[in-house]
Amino acid sequence: MITDYKRISLEDYVQSGEGGQALTYTRKDGSALAKMFLYGLGSETVEREFRISKAVYDAGIPCPRPIRLVTDGERFGAEYEVIANKRSFTRIISQEPEQLEPLTRKFALLGKQLHATPANTEVFPDMKEVIRPWIEKSTCISEPLRARLLEALKSIPSPKTCLHGDFHIGNIITNGEKDYWIDLGDFSYGAPEWDLSMNFYLAYYIPSEYMDQLFHLDSETFRKHWNLLLKSYCGIQTPEEQRVFEKKLLKFTALKYAFGVCKRHNGQGDPNPRTEGLVQAFLDGKAPGFF
Repeated sequence: MITDYKRISLEDYVQSGEGGQALTYTRKDGSALAKMFLYGLGSETVEREFRISKAVYDAGIPCPRPIRLVTDGERFGAEYEVIANKRSFTRIISQEPEQLEPLTRKFALLGKQLHATPANTEVFPDMKEVIRPWIEKSTCISEPLRARLLEALKSIPSPKTCLHGDFHIGNIITNGEKDYWIDLGDFSYGAPEWDLSMNFYLAYYIPSEYMDQLFHLDSETFRKHWNLLLKSYCGIQTPEEQRVFEKKLLKFTALKYAFGVCKRHNGQGDPNPRTEGLVQAFLDGKAPGFF
């Protein structure tokens, strides 16, 4: 555990963004951006993301430079380099809808480049080993489902190429000249289907109001983005080809969704029947409401 946190006052910052687990604040002098995790998220989460982000930056993968760990006395966070005049791809699309197709094509290209990049396995973990402890230990997963998930995990290969870990079009920003990956706490290595499966879930199962909160987009727009991403990334041309590919993603989707639920509840609580039913359906090769 790292204990070297710099105490800051948020009076010196202006809130500049929000996400599922953190709020961001930009220093009034423009020198740094502080990502402060929400109350209840321990320092371990912050330190992991900071450590991994530094390793990604040191590997030459474009991302904002990590500066230091910080705390306001109640929450933990980290400061990063400010990318002047930056906008996320999703923010651009929300303001300029005609950019949906060109930015999706660019995102697909950047994703393929990342997924073809050899990973330093002494620094970055196997995605399977990121997920495994949460599945093994969390009380919010029933024993029968735990057994199925661990069996599915065994069958997945682990190519030694990079994964973002939280791969979606809201986690890439640009200043118009250079593009940067952000939110790198689950950066790892493994099969690219891990990253693609998250987008499948977002396209089909996130409520529109939450989609707007996270991405400044509605569900219909994100579904169009997903269809375009499959064409650009995978060369998929027909609905039949898309459905075949999506079915291949369901095992990954089941594991990533269960992992996300475990993290969100810090591994605690009782199994939720609705969550368990959806994960079971994915493992059975079904996407309720769609196929």
